[in-house]
Amino acid sequence: MPSFDLPISGMTCASCAGRVERALLGVAQVSDARVNLASELARVQAPAEQLPALIACLLYTSDAADEGLGV
Repeated sequence: MPSFDLPISGMTCASCAGRVERALLGVAQVSDARVNLASELARVQAPAEQLPALIACLLYTSDAADEGLGV
């Protein structure tokens, strides 16, 4: 299964990274997701056809965090 490195900006703490990781793991067919706060990257293992869903998940997570929704 391919892995993708996805840039993530705006995380300020380990809790943020954990929320993003849990959100990515909630996307169908994701077998692994690791978020690195320091490098602002998420490495995700998922089929290539899931890439749009992963990006949408990150956009939703980022927008929700900006609004204080705690996703």
